[in-house]
Amino acid sequence: MNRRSFLASAGAFALSPAANPLLLAQSNAAVALGKKSSSPAKNASAADYTLRIDPTSLEISPGVTIKTVAYNGQVPGPLLRLREGKPVVIDVLNNSPEQDIVHWHGLAIDVINDGAMEEGSPMIPAGSRLRYSFTPRPTGTRWYHTHAGAGGNLSLGTYTGQFGFLLVDGRPDPGHYDQELFLAIHHWEPSFVPMAETMQAQSANMPATSGSDVGYKYATINQHRLGAGEPIRVKQGQHVLMHLLNASATENVLLSLPGHTFKVLAMDGNPVPNPTSVEMVSLAVAERIDCVVEMNSPGVWILGSTNDKSRAMGLGIVVEYAGSTGTAVWKDPAHTDWDYTIFATSAPAQAPDETIRLTFSDIGPVGDSKFDTWTINNKSWPNVDPIHVTQGKRYRFIMNNSSADQHPMHLHRHSFEVTQIGDKKLSGLIKDTVNVMPLDTVAIDFVANNPGDSLFHCHMQLHMDYGFMQIVKYVS
Repeated sequence: MNRRSFLASAGAFALSPAANPLLLAQSNAAVALGKKSSSPAKNASAADYTLRIDPTSLEISPGVTIKTVAYNGQVPGPLLRLREGKPVVIDVLNNSPEQDIVHWHGLAIDVINDGAMEEGSPMIPAGSRLRYSFTPRPTGTRWYHTHAGAGGNLSLGTYTGQFGFLLVDGRPDPGHYDQELFLAIHHWEPSFVPMAETMQAQSANMPATSGSDVGYKYATINQHRLGAGEPIRVKQGQHVLMHLLNASATENVLLSLPGHTFKVLAMDGNPVPNPTSVEMVSLAVAERIDCVVEMNSPGVWILGSTNDKSRAMGLGIVVEYAGSTGTAVWKDPAHTDWDYTIFATSAPAQAPDETIRLTFSDIGPVGDSKFDTWTINNKSWPNVDPIHVTQGKRYRFIMNNSSADQHPMHLHRHSFEVTQIGDKKLSGLIKDTVNVMPLDTVAIDFVANNPGDSLFHCHMQLHMDYGFMQIVKYVS
């Protein structure tokens, strides 16, 4: 079957998060999932957690209800807080009318439990149950989501509400903070949009495309649009630890909080070598950022997209200081280009044992498809040649994006080191998803230390459904 048919580190922040509805709602839901008895002899066959894939209606703002599929009837799904090295059993009940699958994004686990049918992970038939059993590692902010294909059916796959945070604890105390928030971005009610419309803002030297794109009507942070639901309530002087996730199917985002900066501590759950404060953060599809925001600018503010149209769609949330009232304020941040390298070390990375060059391009719609077909080295999934690796060796992928689109590239079951962005060499920045900008070159290094087929793909649902995937295969 194929698709077509924390933090370790960074400062002096003792773990005492204050009560906050955005955290407590998810924590209570996680408890309600049914933790198994502390006495295995009494309930040897029980799972640690149970997730249900449920058809769900969400009121994302007054008068606006979305019909979707979600985990346990909520968006995001229940927060799963696991301990590194401690085995976990998770039962998934598929109450939807379609077969589905759950991918545990960012975990170094086996191919059967990873949750990608291209690797051999089993699908969950409609009305059936599947048990996942694995030992979570590495520590950090991971997440879980459907890995089902959607193709031209925009009511399936990651266009739905099937996503949730998975936090693997195990590192030393991250330090003091006053609140811990889990904030996930998603876009809703997708529809077909002619590519010519989406390309109007592109520069004239971009390659031409002729297919369609996907546009959206609404956007949310967690379950609500901007101005609906509860605000983030803070007090002056507090340090707020934010776990940010872009769970959109296809939309990369830039976020800002006027009058404040984000001290970036980790990316994709991995501590960065050079924690740095920035006025704006970039989150490509599937990326996570852990950051601390010092609340030092009293008022009522909008934490939201830097794009006016996206905020109008709902991509934002109100931040309200104690004692402050009035309309939430937005101010555009100063324009700066997002630069991964400022969070890394400038020294060159260790030399690889082997270098593999990969060129990304599109060939326009094939057959009666509305969408472009994507290729890696001129081949499109499933008609691809595997990338063969040998256990223990270090490999460098040099990725050349010859297209006009951004591509958040994800490698399953491994973490990688970002070693080059354009002409800049870097080291120490460990991720599992990296955004490759149009006409740019990015290099990543990984050690082949987790045998078994591993999927490598653009995380945009639209792209991976239409050929943008490759398999990394271990050989003896």
